[in-house]
Amino acid sequence: MRQGRYQVSFDTDFAAVIAACPPPRDYADATWITDTMRNAYCELHRRGIAHSVEVRQDGELVGGLYGLAMGQLFFGESMFSRANNASKVGFVTLVNHLRQAGFVLIDCQMPTHHLHSLGAHAISRAAFAGYLARHLDQPNSATWVA
Repeated sequence: MRQGRYQVSFDTDFAAVIAACPPPRDYADATWITDTMRNAYCELHRRGIAHSVEVRQDGELVGGLYGLAMGQLFFGESMFSRANNASKVGFVTLVNHLRQAGFVLIDCQMPTHHLHSLGAHAISRAAFAGYLARHLDQPNSATWVA
């Protein structure tokens, strides 16, 4: 991030970010991001619920992620990286943005080594349900402008 080689924006190209995410990973044979799912998330984006983080280098999209912002919770859905540390830069930028806006949790769903390296940790089902009960309907001050 200190090198400044990446430019990060929010919600400037949701369709490109979600299109870049579905290729199968080393740890999976398929992807859950079907055309039907992609269309549903694009509709949620149009409604202001789904958001994307775009990471560009010299104008080219090289990383990003998307998820749902609901109350003071962000539900990360998928991320991709085509350049070293691009998704990490996008994620750290998102974390800082969400903290400033009053978010209390990012649900990353899949306990991967990559997410653990970024500070993710597992919580119990009861703790997760508690977050939902206390924060799903609470206001936040997030703005999603580039």
